Amino acid sequence: MSKSLQAIRGMNDILPDQSPLWRYFEGTVAGLLDSYGYSQIRTPIVEFTELFKRSIGEVTDIVEKEMYTFQDNKDSLTLRPEGTAACVRAVLEHGIIGNGQVQKLWYVGPMFRHERPQLGRYRQFHQIGVEVFNLAGPDIDAELIMLTWRLWALLGIQDAVTLELNSLGTSEARARYRDALVEFLSQRIDQLDEDSKRRLQSNPLRILDSKNEGTQAALVGAPKLEEYLDEESRVHFEGVKARLDAAGIPFVINTKLVRGLDYYSKTVFEWVTDKLGAQGTVCAGGRYDGLVEQMGGKPTTGVGFAMGIERLLLLIETLGKVPESISRTLDVYLCAFGEQAELAGLKLSEQLRDRLPKLRLAVNAGGGNFKNQFKKADKSGALFALILGDDELAKQQVGVKPLRGQGEQQNIAWDALAEHLETAIAQA
Repeated sequence: MSKSLQAIRGMNDILPDQSPLWRYFEGTVAGLLDSYGYSQIRTPIVEFTELFKRSIGEVTDIVEKEMYTFQDNKDSLTLRPEGTAACVRAVLEHGIIGNGQVQKLWYVGPMFRHERPQLGRYRQFHQIGVEVFNLAGPDIDAELIMLTWRLWALLGIQDAVTLELNSLGTSEARARYRDALVEFLSQRIDQLDEDSKRRLQSNPLRILDSKNEGTQAALVGAPKLEEYLDEESRVHFEGVKARLDAAGIPFVINTKLVRGLDYYSKTVFEWVTDKLGAQGTVCAGGRYDGLVEQMGGKPTTGVGFAMGIERLLLLIETLGKVPESISRTLDVYLCAFGEQAELAGLKLSEQLRDRLPKLRLAVNAGGGNFKNQFKKADKSGALFALILGDDELAKQQVGVKPLRGQGEQQNIAWDALAEHLETAIAQA
């Protein structure tokens, strides 16, 4: 027999019993971003490979090892591994950040990286990202962090995450620090792991967050990035911290926080948790004031963040913060017995949908006797079963039977049914 078809490793189906949590999360984030005045942008999942080489950096792990790249005729194309580069390409292509025009944008969708799949980390994963252009001050950096802090409160996970903060300074300050770090580590190269040796000339700042114990030991006494910060970056960083203090948002300074992409400058931050083992980062971002110019645009400031949906959903589930209401997909299941009752039931159900637009109502399909239909009603997860047979039809009533709690069946007149259901569902 031929082998059965399966999903590609690390690219997962989101099944019907998982979808309500996804919709709850995405809806919560979208509502919050709307309230802060951000607008959604949607970009393609496939871009020219050159876009990511120019923006992310050719010597990063993503470009070197993780991108899904393929030839399309003469073009090299890549499934997007992150969202910022595509967003910058879009705003440049359509000219919506010219002349200092402020844009506060957000996006949601799948990203692709060829990594070893593990808990909360997949080859096709989903992110929600935010990007802001043409605002240079520390106030917008702080707003992005305050926005995420409010999101954690809405999701009930605020106590499980910690904000780590750092400043990378300008590119000139970072270049001076890079030279000092390379000089320091070159004298200790035998203590570095192979990956760090490879990065020493290409991307030495990434060595700072190496997980290798030997490399971390070699970093003891290394120059500190904060010692090389320019005055502009220092003042900017103090402004960010002052605003977070004023908002009552706790944070820790992590001088080894550098982020994995070449385009970051000044403020960088990560929200981390110790509840998910090694996969601790749930949201990360920072400034990238040179990226737009690097990609062919005029000098334009930028700042943003991205959060991994799968990892945050895993955290919500781990902490037991899944709202009980989202596990229910139906409010009402209508059972009708006999042809005339079925016809009346269809009409009645549409009238209920007119009166109660948010009502989640299913009408029995496929017929069946009372026992069979009632069994399906119970299995549906609905709060109430509506019962419509010959007796109810003659009296223009509907039997309303609670399925999830105490209470007796009531017979309700058709014209009073919508009001009755609205009250009963609210109290359930």
